Amino acid sequence: MKVLVLGGVAAGTKVAAKLLREDRSCEVTILTKGKDISYAGCGLPYYVGDVIHEKSELIVNTPEKFQKLTGATVLTQMEAVAVKSDQHKVEAKDLKTGEQKEYGYDKLVIATGASPFVPQIPGLELKNVFFMRTPDDAIRLREAVESGTIRRAVVAGGGFIGLEVAENLAAQDIKVTVIDFADHVLPNFLDPELSEYVENKMADAGIMPMTGVALEGATGTEKVEKVQTSRRAIKADALILAIGVRPNTAFLEGSGIEMFKGTILTDKYLRTNVEDIYAAGDCAMVTNRQTGQPAWSPMGSTANIAGRILAKNLAGGQVEYPGVLGTGVAKLPGGLNAGRTGLTETAAKAAGYDVISVVTVVDDKAHYYPGAGNFIIKLTADKSSRKLLGVQVLGAGAVDKVTDIAVTAITLGASVDQLAAMDFAYAPPFSTAIHPFAHSINVLMNKMDGMLDSMTPAEYQSGAAEGYRIIDCSPVPSLPGKQYLDLTAVNGEVEGLGKEERLLLVCAKGKRAYLTQNRLKYYGYTNTKALEGGTTFNEIEEEEE
Repeated sequence: MKVLVLGGVAAGTKVAAKLLREDRSCEVTILTKGKDISYAGCGLPYYVGDVIHEKSELIVNTPEKFQKLTGATVLTQMEAVAVKSDQHKVEAKDLKTGEQKEYGYDKLVIATGASPFVPQIPGLELKNVFFMRTPDDAIRLREAVESGTIRRAVVAGGGFIGLEVAENLAAQDIKVTVIDFADHVLPNFLDPELSEYVENKMADAGIMPMTGVALEGATGTEKVEKVQTSRRAIKADALILAIGVRPNTAFLEGSGIEMFKGTILTDKYLRTNVEDIYAAGDCAMVTNRQTGQPAWSPMGSTANIAGRILAKNLAGGQVEYPGVLGTGVAKLPGGLNAGRTGLTETAAKAAGYDVISVVTVVDDKAHYYPGAGNFIIKLTADKSSRKLLGVQVLGAGAVDKVTDIAVTAITLGASVDQLAAMDFAYAPPFSTAIHPFAHSINVLMNKMDGMLDSMTPAEYQSGAAEGYRIIDCSPVPSLPGKQYLDLTAVNGEVEGLGKEERLLLVCAKGKRAYLTQNRLKYYGYTNTKALEGGTTFNEIEEEEE
C-alpha cells in the first residue's frame, strides 16, 4: 500500500512512524513544506528565554534520522498545491527549484498543520516584527534579544504562546506588554474571574496586560519604534505576533473535501468525505467528547493521539477517535501555572447543562513542607447527574496533576460522589493527606448537598454582596473596617448579629468561613454566605463612610 502524507511535524510524522510499525510493507512518503520535520513548536518560547539552550534541541528528528528510524521517505521543502482525488494524485511544488511534480497514492493523509495568522495592518515589514511558529522564528527572536537591541516589547496575543513568550522575555529584563482583542487573556480557556486573577499576577510581575484592544499596526523608520493599538500607541523595540493560527488548507480548494471554517471535517475514524483521504492535526476539525460538537484543537497532544489512531486505521483497524476535552496546561508570568480540562462554567452553561461550580483555595502539599503553596481550583459539575464537567486550576505547583486526575474522571463519566474517597498518593513533599483535588470535590459536594451556602467570586464581582454585612472570620482580624468574629468564640447567639441578617463570611481561603457558617447555622443564623476563595482570590473593597 502506497501512503502519501502531507505534512511532517506532529501528526504527519506520528502517522508515518506508527503505520510502519503496524505494517512494514507499506510504502510511506512524507511531503513537507518546511526544511525541518518533527520540531518542538511548544518549546519555542523556552528557546527564546534560553531555558532550552541549543537550537538543535528543538528538532526532535532530522529527515535523515527519521528515514533511518522508521523507513519512511521524507521530502522536505515540497509544498502540496493541489489534490486530484479522482486520479489519486497530489501535485506539489519543489520550493528549491520551482518544479511541479505529481505523487500518486493509495491512501492520502493530510496533516499540513497551521500557520500564524497575519493581520492586515501597516508596519509588518519593519525590522523586529516576529512570529512564533517555527524554530527559525524562535532563533530570530533570541538573536535579537541577545544583541541587546530590545528593551521593550509588545506581544500581541494573550493565549498560551503569547504569555509564554512574554514570561521568557520578562525573565531577560525586557519590559513586556501583552495586548489582546478579547476581554481577558486566555479567552475560552479559563472563566473570566480566573483570567482576571492571571492578569493581576502578570501585572505584579511587571508584565502589563491590555485587553479589549485591537492591534492596529507598527511604526518606525527601519525597525519597530511604536505599536499602535485602538487605545493608544506603545513604545516598543519589538512586536511579537501570537494572535493565533489558521489551518493550511487553501490548496484543497476544488478537491471535493468537506471543510468547516478552513478546517477539514473528518468522521470518528479520521476519514474525510472523499474516499481514501484522511486528515489529522492542526488542519483538521475534531469533536468535543462531552458535547459531541465540532472542536478545533491545534495542540501537539491532539495531533499525536489522532495520528496514532489514524495509523492503526490505515493498517486495517477500526479505532474511533473519541474527541478532545480542551485539556491544556501552561507556565505563565508571575510564577503561575494554569491547567484546565473539560467545560468551563461559561461553556457548560452554553451547552445547556444545569451547572454548579465552586472555587477553592487548597494547599498543594503539606503546609509545613518547604516550598508549600496553594492551588486555586474551580470545579464545574452538572446538578442533576452530579457528573464532573470540568476543572480549572492555578498555582505555582504541579497543576498538571490536578488537571490529569480530572481528565480521567471526565473521560470515564465519573460523578462527584465516585471521586470523593479516591486513594490518592500522599507524602508531605508531594501532596496533602486529603489530596487537593479530593478536598475540592468535598467542598463541591458540601455545596451540592446544602451543607455549604456560598457566594462564588464571579457572583461577588457582579455585585451579589450588596446588602450583605461582611464578617471577618480569619484567625486574627485581617479586614480593616469589618466586624471580626472568632470561630472559637461562637458558642451561642452572637451579640450584634441578627439571626435573619444577611452575612457574608470572609477569611483567607474560604475554609474558616465555612466552619464559622456551620456553627452559626446550628445557633439559628439562616442567612449566611461564605465567600469562595476568600481574600486569596477576591479583593474586598472597604466600605464607604
